[in-house]
Amino acid sequence: MQAPRLYVSLLVLAGAIQLIQAQRSQPQDPGPRKGPAGAGGFYPTLNTNERAAFANGIGQFVQKEGVPDTPPGSGNGGLGPGFNSDSCSSCHAQPATLGSSPANNPQIAAASAMGAINTIPSFIQPHGPVREARFVRKADGRADGGVHNLFTIAGRTDAPGCNLQQPDFAAELAAHNVVFRIPTPLFGLGLVENTPDYVLIANLRAKSDRKSDLGIEGRFNTSGNDGTISKFGWKAQNKSLNIFAGEAYNVEMGITNDMMPNERNVIMGCIFNATPEDSHSAASNGISDVDAFVDAMRLSAPPTPAPGNASTESGQKLFNRVGCALCHSETLSTSPSTLTGMSFVVYHPFSDLALHHMGVGLADGLIQGAAGPDEFRTAPLWGVGQRLFFLHDGRTSNLLEAIRAHASAGSEGNRVIDNFKELSPAQQQEILEFLRSL
Repeated sequence: MQAPRLYVSLLVLAGAIQLIQAQRSQPQDPGPRKGPAGAGGFYPTLNTNERAAFANGIGQFVQKEGVPDTPPGSGNGGLGPGFNSDSCSSCHAQPATLGSSPANNPQIAAASAMGAINTIPSFIQPHGPVREARFVRKADGRADGGVHNLFTIAGRTDAPGCNLQQPDFAAELAAHNVVFRIPTPLFGLGLVENTPDYVLIANLRAKSDRKSDLGIEGRFNTSGNDGTISKFGWKAQNKSLNIFAGEAYNVEMGITNDMMPNERNVIMGCIFNATPEDSHSAASNGISDVDAFVDAMRLSAPPTPAPGNASTESGQKLFNRVGCALCHSETLSTSPSTLTGMSFVVYHPFSDLALHHMGVGLADGLIQGAAGPDEFRTAPLWGVGQRLFFLHDGRTSNLLEAIRAHASAGSEGNRVIDNFKELSPAQQQEILEFLRSL
C-alpha cells in the first residue's frame, strides 16, 4: 500500500514544481523602482529667481487648505463646500511632490478632518489610488461628465452651520453611472507646454505607413478658441497650465480663483469667504496660488531614468519593434523660451500627446473637447518606473495588466498588443524592465 501512496505524492510534488516553474517563466511587473525619487526638483539650468519661484510654488502646493480665509485677504482658505482632498500634494505625491497618487490615500483623513461628517465611498480605499468621481449622466438622462465631489465641509469646526450632503455614490454606482480619474504626474510640464504644434504634428505624421499597417491613427484635442493643440489632462482637455491649475483648484478643493471664480455649490450656510478666494496676496509673495502652482509645474525637472543595462536596452529595442513607440514617442523638442535653458530642448516624454481610440475596455463614456468616449491622450511614460497606479481610473497597480488593457474592441492598440503577446516571456519581461527603468 505504501508504493502507490508514494507514487501519488511524487506526482503531486512534480506537478507543484512544474507549476512554480511555469509561473516563474511568465513575465511579471518588477514593481516600482526602489531608491531615491527620480523626480521632484527644479529644472537644472534655472537662474536664482526662477529657482525661488519654483520653491514658492512647491510651498503653496503642499499647503493644507481650511475653510475660512484666515486672516481675511490672505488667500489661505476656501476649501469647499465640496472637495476631494485638502491639498494639491495629497493627490500628487508619488514618488515626490508633483507626482501621482501615493500608496497611502490621504483622502481618508481629509474626509473627517476638523470634525467633518462624511461617508467614505466604496471606491476610496486606504491604500489608494486617490480618485475623483465623474457621473456619465445627469438625473434627467442628459450627458454629465463633470466631477462630483466626494466630501463636503459639513460638520467641520471651521464651517459652522453648513449642512451640505454628499452625493449618493452607492446609488450612482448601482446605476453604472460613475467613472474615475486618478492624478496625472506633473513633472517637467514646462517642456511639454513649450512644445510647438508643428513639432507635434510632424511627429504624429511620421512613420505613417507603419502606423497605418497597425491600425494606429491619432489626432489632437484642440482649443475651441484658437484651434491650438491642448496637451494637459487625461484627454488633453486643458489648453494651458493656468487652466489646468485653476480648474483643479476649484474642482478638487472648491477654491474659487480668477480662472474659476464661482462656487460649485452655492448652498445657504456653506459660503464663508468672498470670491475669488485665491488672491494675489502678500502671504504668497504677491502672486496667486494658481500662479504659484503653475510655477511649480512649469519649472520642475522631468523624471530621471535609472542607468541602463543590457536588459533595459534590449527591452527598449523590443518596445520599438512591436510598435509601442509609435504612440509613446520617445522624443519631442521645445521652441524658444523665456525660461533659462529651456529653449530648443530635446526631451523624452515617451508620448505623442495625441488622442487615440482605446476601445470599449478603457472607454469611460465621457466627451471632453474633441475627445470622444474611448479616446485618451497617450500617457507620458517618463517616471513610470516609480508609479504605483495605472490607466486613467487606477484600475490596476500591475504594469503588465495595464499593457494588456490596451487591447479591446475598437482599440488602436490591438495589433501592437498582438505583437507584444507574440514575444517570448523573456522578451516581454525585458520590456517591463525597460519601462520600470524610466
